[in-house]
Amino acid sequence: MGIGGVALTWLLQREGLLAKPVKPEFAAHDLLPKRPPHEPRAKAMISLFMQGGPSQMDLCDPKPMLDEWAGRDIPVKLKYDDAAGASAQVLPSSWKFNRHGQSGMDFSELLPGFGEIADELCLIRSMHTGVNNHGQSIHALNSGRTVSGRPSLGSWLTYGLGTESQNLPAYLVLRDPASLPVEGTWNWSAGWLPGLYQGTVVRAREPRILNLEAPANLRGGGQRNYLDFLGNLNRKHSASHPGELDLEARIASFELAARMQTSASDAMDISGENAATKKLYGIDEDATKEYGTRCLIARRLVERGVRFVHVLTGNQFWDHHHGIKGSLPKACKKTDRPIAGLVKDLKRLGLLDSTVVHWGGEMGRLPVVQNTRNAGRDHNTYGFSMWLAGGGFKAGHIHGETDEWGHRSVRDKVNHYDYHATLLQLFGLDHNHLKYKRGGRVQSLIDGQPARVVEELLA
Repeated sequence: MGIGGVALTWLLQREGLLAKPVKPEFAAHDLLPKRPPHEPRAKAMISLFMQGGPSQMDLCDPKPMLDEWAGRDIPVKLKYDDAAGASAQVLPSSWKFNRHGQSGMDFSELLPGFGEIADELCLIRSMHTGVNNHGQSIHALNSGRTVSGRPSLGSWLTYGLGTESQNLPAYLVLRDPASLPVEGTWNWSAGWLPGLYQGTVVRAREPRILNLEAPANLRGGGQRNYLDFLGNLNRKHSASHPGELDLEARIASFELAARMQTSASDAMDISGENAATKKLYGIDEDATKEYGTRCLIARRLVERGVRFVHVLTGNQFWDHHHGIKGSLPKACKKTDRPIAGLVKDLKRLGLLDSTVVHWGGEMGRLPVVQNTRNAGRDHNTYGFSMWLAGGGFKAGHIHGETDEWGHRSVRDKVNHYDYHATLLQLFGLDHNHLKYKRGGRVQSLIDGQPARVVEELLA
């Protein structure tokens, strides 16, 4: 169980596992790469999660009707989350829209970077979860159901596929320095899957991973002896407790930690990137430096074989119930240029074809004023926007449509479970067969919902 022994065991197991496709249920749990039942088009995913709910009619779903009805009461029934601060007064967008690329994709002036990558994007304007609270909608998009405690999307992907890198965690979370998003650690929880598939949090500031380096007096031979001794104890203890998944996960995490000591430090260190690359991500500008650094680290991680990277914004960063004229430009300024840089860089390196990039939040906003003294917009989960790029999604494509007010999906609706089924197919997995038996019940990411693979989204 020393580092050399672990490496040899891993190589032998890897040889065996790669010779046969993954089964729906696993007798043992590890992060070795597994061949999916179908040929995959995507190998990795970067989810850029905009927690709070970006306003689609101010960013990527323009609605001229809002200008025509500005200040008048909307003639349709709305579902409010905050009835106390609600109004029926139509609020037009304060920003101009332009069409971009050969696709003619609309983005507002707040997102010039998105305009530059328009022809790489698959923009969905008809997303739907139907639950207007932040927590429930986050769970729907991230774990398949509106309740907490279920495995996250990143956990399902690493459970089904393992990872190409055995020196880095399969699932990494790049959190915002300001705060965790709503629902905190549930965003990357493995739920009732073995803990081995849980996301590993990377700090927003240096040192990004604590306790990675051994104390000076243990480095070298002393540390190797200690790890060999610990490995021997773990092997004996595990043998006397067969089938203890939490124990297996803990032992695996210890072994991974030893291998991470050089690999993780290298992946997080952007000092070797040239000035042009750093500028592409906005690292040369104060407003975009922090988020741009995390986007660049995300690229370095998938470049090294990490399966799933979650790049998060802080608590309610996009939740603009009031003061939208000031807060929305600030949110866009922080993220627009780094995200555009990420997509461009992945394409330049030949990684975009095999890497899914996701942008979006758990909801959109309503077309009417909330808090009339300091105008904002309330929640809307009945028709909102998000986009995907790479990994087999159709480039330069606009899918679906909301009504003339930007309130409800009226054409080609995409429910959260449809999105998940489509995503799993691109990774070579079948949403009907990726399952886990828990307490006598077989469960899945889709969990019995009437999901369909949205073929129209696929290239």
